[in-house]
Amino acid sequence: MTRRLAEVAKRVGVSEATVSRVLNGKPGVSDTTRQSVLTALDVLGYERPTQLRGVRARLVGLVLPELQNPIFPALAEVVGGALVQLGFTPVLCTRTAGGLTEAEYVTMLLDQQVSGVVFCGGLSADEYRQLLGRGVPVVLLNAAVDYSGVQQREPAYGPAPARLGFPQVSTDDTSAVEQAFAHLTSLGHRRIGLLVGPEDHTPSLRKIAAFRSLTARAGGREDHRIGHALFSFEGGQAVAGELLTAGMTGLICGSDILALGAVRAARRKRLSVPGDVSVVGYDDSAFMNYTDPPLTTLRQPIEAMAKAAVTLLVNQ
Repeated sequence: MTRRLAEVAKRVGVSEATVSRVLNGKPGVSDTTRQSVLTALDVLGYERPTQLRGVRARLVGLVLPELQNPIFPALAEVVGGALVQLGFTPVLCTRTAGGLTEAEYVTMLLDQQVSGVVFCGGLSADEYRQLLGRGVPVVLLNAAVDYSGVQQREPAYGPAPARLGFPQVSTDDTSAVEQAFAHLTSLGHRRIGLLVGPEDHTPSLRKIAAFRSLTARAGGREDHRIGHALFSFEGGQAVAGELLTAGMTGLICGSDILALGAVRAARRKRLSVPGDVSVVGYDDSAFMNYTDPPLTTLRQPIEAMAKAAVTLLVNQ
């Protein structure tokens, strides 16, 4: 107990006596200091006293599928900064090999009485229902799965609930593919391949639908191919190699990571980029400025998307 008081007091910059007054529900402490002490308890991993557990912390979970793709650290930086300005403490939850799963993160965040959660990846239907049932504000940022049609479990009594969905912020994948396709056709390409993520990845499915519509209008659908890969350099290289072997001369990629893999695949086949093969990425990641040649890529408006997600969360 003494160690806990000392750690919390040091983190907040108050006396141990002040921390003790907060934990025991005593008067004489300002609301700001009281909230700072409770937040420090949550951040340090200590359980709140029973009488204070119903008080929601000013913590916001930021759940990311990974940090290797530079788009996710960029989103985390803007979301985190916007939350801090509003008086919230962001808690970064990243899935790693051998680490916690999204389900375990959700349980942990709920135990900490978080004020809300921003997801930059996917969560299962059970986690979705759990968050809905607890009334925790949630925003999905470029969500990997479409949750708009997920229905809550039917109650034992009363009518079934309506299909509900969390607010979502995402880019216009249809417009993005249309821009990339128009760019490649203007360069004279007629055999264009689309390289996207896994088959159940919602943004990839939207890109595929747009691509198929474009190729149908252009005619000669046999001259186009679609490839699925994990969002990694190695995945992009492997599947891009298959598309190039099939005769594709232009590649539209669902991320810059995939595009870099595609460039490597072309060079392994002794093809020059952009001389023999044109590659279009997606994200406009910071390090794309340092590729040789510079990569043509579609920019995601990171700052606007992240700030919109925070606004949607706070408005709940």
